[in-house]
Amino acid sequence: MESVNKLFNKLLVWNVFTVFFFFLWLAIALLGEQMHVHLGWMVWQRLWSPVIQPALGLMMAGAILSSVIPWIAARILPSDSRSR
Repeated sequence: MESVNKLFNKLLVWNVFTVFFFFLWLAIALLGEQMHVHLGWMVWQRLWSPVIQPALGLMMAGAILSSVIPWIAARILPSDSRSR
């Protein structure tokens, strides 16, 4: 279970950096559009549904699950078995 948790946390860290990258790309592309320089705004829009929205959803689900799973484990497992 510990290795699954580590893998899950590593996936979430990579996902957060991916979302940050897409946000930075959005900001740069919007600034470029304001200056009439094409910096990938159309590409970003095409990636919105198939790539960026699932990445945001995974980040939100991970944030919820990373707080809910320990709460459930604390309720299910007695405190004696967790301290071992």
